[in-house]
Amino acid sequence: MQRSGLFVLGLTLALGMVVSTFVAGRSVERVKSASQTIRVKGSSERRIVSDWAVWDARFSTRSRVLVTAYEKLQKDLAAIRVYLEQNGVKREDVALSSVTTTILYRQNEKGNATNDIDGYVLDQCLELKSADIPLIARLSRDSTSLIKDGIEFASSPPRYFYTKINDLKIKMLGEATKDAKARAEQLALSSGSRVGALRSASQGVFQITPPYSTEVSDSGVYDTSSIEKSIKALVTVDFSIL
Repeated sequence: MQRSGLFVLGLTLALGMVVSTFVAGRSVERVKSASQTIRVKGSSERRIVSDWAVWDARFSTRSRVLVTAYEKLQKDLAAIRVYLEQNGVKREDVALSSVTTTILYRQNEKGNATNDIDGYVLDQCLELKSADIPLIARLSRDSTSLIKDGIEFASSPPRYFYTKINDLKIKMLGEATKDAKARAEQLALSSGSRVGALRSASQGVFQITPPYSTEVSDSGVYDTSSIEKSIKALVTVDFSIL
């Protein structure tokens, strides 16, 4: 009887150790599995159309007499205002810079500047901001016709912007994160695992480029030369693997 009791006790202890080892092993396996992660990148891309434009232009005059140069500049400004108003631009929408004066010095026979004043160049810049994209595009293209009226007029390429970009970025980050999860699930499926909770996420830079452009930059790209643009958002996400 005593020997039987000891045998049963020993068998019970052995079984207990086996079960404990198995349970501990499964626990370690679960902990190890929970600590595994998968890192994927997700993206979202959209086409946008600019809704705001900025156009800059410059006009200048020159004369040997400063007052004469200024009077000509004012006459040219009046003609430019008439031209813009005829094309649907309100006077109050045009911002003018101060007049810049450059002194021209006479050169000697060796081509070196002397202290004798040979004339003056006066410059003034204008800036027009508008949501009327076709108007800005047309003015920047056609306004150089003022040259035929004797006005030294130089038009700069317009800059085109999208004013709702911040709201769009938030939506696109959500889309990029969903794309990242779909990629993670596909990768996990091939290895017989499941995607768990999101562990961490980092936002990449936004690339705003002309359509079909492959331009990228580590600091991001913001194209202002094109009316239609392509915007791409990138995220890097870590998911747990179950």
